[in-house]
Amino acid sequence: MSENPPSMHSVLIVDDEVQIRRLLRVALEANGCRVLEAANGADGLAEAAQRNPEVIILDLGLPGMDGLTVLKRLREWSRVPVLVLSVQEGETDKVAALDNGADDYMTKPFSTVELLARLRVLRRHAQPEATQAVFHCGHLEVDLADRRVTIKGQEVKLTPTEYSMLRLLVVNAGKVVTHRQILKDVWGPVYGEQTHYLRVYMAHLREKLEEDPARPVLLLTEPGIGYRLVGEI
Repeated sequence: MSENPPSMHSVLIVDDEVQIRRLLRVALEANGCRVLEAANGADGLAEAAQRNPEVIILDLGLPGMDGLTVLKRLREWSRVPVLVLSVQEGETDKVAALDNGADDYMTKPFSTVELLARLRVLRRHAQPEATQAVFHCGHLEVDLADRRVTIKGQEVKLTPTEYSMLRLLVVNAGKVVTHRQILKDVWGPVYGEQTHYLRVYMAHLREKLEEDPARPVLLLTEPGIGYRLVGEI
């Protein structure tokens, strides 16, 4: 018999309190869950990328990288359901968590019965994952969880704007992303018509990622529409 049968769903707990992790593990395992743990945000993102949990329980008050930052980073590449479990009970904290990608919010202390019920709801409503944490195409590799870009194994340094533009193309690999979509996602809604920004930054990306920037094979132009990152070569 397999140690982790396919029907057993996995839950990642990201919380720096050992007692909370222990309490959650007991309750979750008693209900047939496979439990993963991380004590800080960086480890939580790494676990999410490597282990693909079906649900994440996330504390906001984490050491180092706080929970809101974890949410923002996670939502760059994953739609995994996230239940925030926090001592912060103010309306502002809840709104910030939900606006940054949380699917539900509970405060400590909490009822394990209610928490398990909410996790069941999140699993029922979960959307299938659209993007893997690591994207490969030809000599290009983009680790979305670690924000690391390499060409033939050598790391390439991108500016925050260059990375944001590349990330959008990666999560839509094989599809045309319009000029307006890129401008709104990377620069904001008021920049919807500033297409000259795109030409400049696309030129920068091609200089760093293409073997021959004048004859790109990865980052393609769809004239009058937008850009497309090829899905495979």
